[in-house]
Parts: sequence; C-alpha cells; structure tokens
Amino acid sequence: MSAILKQIITDGLAELSLEATQIQIEQAVNYVFLLEKWNRTYNLVAATNIREIAERHILDSLSINEFLKGNHILDIGSGAGLPGIPLAIFNPGKKFTLLDSNGKKTRFLLQVKIALGLQLIEIKNSRVENYQSKDQIDMVVCRAFSSLTEIVNKAQHLLSQECKILAMKGRFPDEEINQLSEEFAVVSVVKLQVPGSESERHLVEVSRA
Repeated sequence: MSAILKQIITDGLAELSLEATQIQIEQAVNYVFLLEKWNRTYNLVAATNIREIAERHILDSLSINEFLKGNHILDIGSGAGLPGIPLAIFNPGKKFTLLDSNGKKTRFLLQVKIALGLQLIEIKNSRVENYQSKDQIDMVVCRAFSSLTEIVNKAQHLLSQECKILAMKGRFPDEEINQLSEEFAVVSVVKLQVPGSESERHLVEVSRA
C-alpha cells in the first residue's frame, strides 16, 4: 500500500507542477497513514481509505500551493491539519500556525508535527476570534471552515491591509460573495484543478477593501 500511495502522491504532484524531494514525499505518505490510523478512533475526516485521503485531502490541499504569499501562514479551523500540514511539508521555509478549538484535533496535530519533524509548525488550541498572534501574519488559509462572512468576522482582528484570506470552497460561492460586507473585497475566484477528483473546487481570495 505504501508504494501505491507514494505513486498517487508523486503523480498528483506532477499534475500540480510541484517539485518535491523524496523526504517530502515520504512525509506526505506518513501523514496519510497517521491520519488514517487516528481517523478510526477520532473521526477526523470523512474519507475512510488511504487512496481517498490522499486524493480528497492531501492533493486537494496542495492545489492552492501556488497562491501562497509571505512567510507566515495561519490555517484557521485546521482540523486534521488541512490544508496546513500538506502545505507545510512542501514549503519547508515558511512558518505555519495551525489553529483549532478542538483539543483532540490539536493533539493529533502535535503528534504529526513530532512524527514528521515539521519544526516550523506551531499548533494552537483556540477559537479564531480569541487568537492573538505575536508575529505578523502574511496570509490566512481555510478549508471547509465556514461562510465567507463568518470567516472575515472571526478573523478580521488578524488581518492587516496586506494580509489576505484564501478560502477553499466547492461550487462558485455567489451567495457568500454577495453577502460580504463592504469592508472586505473579493480579489479573485479561481477554479482549482485537483488531481484524481472531479468535484468542483474554487479558491476565493479576500482582502480588506
């Protein structure tokens, strides 16, 4: 199974035009196995088998890689570490803070950090609206977290004029975009191509108006 999983990830990286070392591919494979193991007890993600986890979660998370900017990325509502862990594996020079209010999920993330040797990852057990960062945040990312209005309401105290939000969505979120307050503007909406998936995926970039 390890060889099959390695091939799925390697092929997916090629489709995404993402260069990777063998160490990074091994880290991604080990992350999938950790996620599958913990998922049996803690129900971290909906996917149940290795292939599904790799395609629906790892490669899906990496589909936004080219849109990352800056050195400090905050993943809000990180859950099982998505998209933060896959992005951190393939961006070893960036600092990632993974934020979640669920204790069992942050315990899993700490285990992943240790097991994969991801030194620049910081794990925080907190609600978004209560979180304060000592460092400048260059970009906020989230996946399957909430509506755009709720995202900006909860994270607005973390957003400088330069800091943008990258929100991963399914279908084109017309209604959510229309409901955004005038304080915030949609910079772009990009249709994502996720290897191995036919599901519709979009990335919405939001900034202060």
